[in-house]
Amino acid sequence: MLDLARLRALHAVHVHGSVAAAAATLGYTPSAISQQISKLERETRTTLLERRGRGIALTEDALHLVSAAGELMAIVERAEITLEERRGLPTGDLTIGAFATAARGLLPTALAALAGQHPTLRTRLSEVDPHVSVDLVAKGVIDLAVAHDWDIAPLPAPEGVEHAHIGDDLCDVLVPANHPLATRPAIVRADLAHEPWICQPPGSVCHDWLVRTLRADGHEPELRHQAAEYHTQLALVRAGLGIALIPRLGRGPLPDGVVALRLDPVPTRHVYALWRTGAARRPAITATVHALRAAWDSLSG
Repeated sequence: MLDLARLRALHAVHVHGSVAAAAATLGYTPSAISQQISKLERETRTTLLERRGRGIALTEDALHLVSAAGELMAIVERAEITLEERRGLPTGDLTIGAFATAARGLLPTALAALAGQHPTLRTRLSEVDPHVSVDLVAKGVIDLAVAHDWDIAPLPAPEGVEHAHIGDDLCDVLVPANHPLATRPAIVRADLAHEPWICQPPGSVCHDWLVRTLRADGHEPELRHQAAEYHTQLALVRAGLGIALIPRLGRGPLPDGVVALRLDPVPTRHVYALWRTGAARRPAITATVHALRAAWDSLSG
């Protein structure tokens, strides 16, 4: 009989595209994932992974098993949901994907509250890009995602995925303390027309928002430096190398030499929790959404 854990490992490799990414999501080491797949190959007497250049690819037999694994995982999930619903208490395993600043600024408080209130609920958190996390929820790879969008780039919610609003994350323009704008109580977008920017790399929601918003005002932004981590952006701002637009969630105290300015209108990220429609009955989902909202209120209070 095929082992479900090994099928789950193969399924994760297919979804994430590599053994390392599958391991990060499932909470194992890459070696452990490779061992699971090797055992599955011996059980099935079939080659499942092939080397292609520097990466790997799934064979046709592996893709057949991936399809079967998806069906089996859905059946197991329905059984777990029914049992949890009958007990009426959050229990079992709950996998969560969250974008970086939520993982740092929101999830520690929420997960600690869940652990204290529901000791039989085992949560596992992975840091995941918002666009990716929604797809992972839809495919059943993770149970719940914490994602965000902007007013000009609404978050896509595919059929079969529900969501709840958690809060609105305000963003500030950060400038060096000796910048000519640093003493202004508020600024408008026209004030930023010729400034050098420090931003996230292309393809991120924040990068796209910055470029599209400034272009809409008739200005082509000068993207001087790109860094995925906001703390790196803060260090570059402090060094006087440009300005940045950074959300407040997970930002922490500003370093000396950096000033936050209010931009009018205020750029805002909308933060959501998302889960599959079939899992909406799980007490664990309800409890987690409640904990996320309570954690958000504690940040705002």
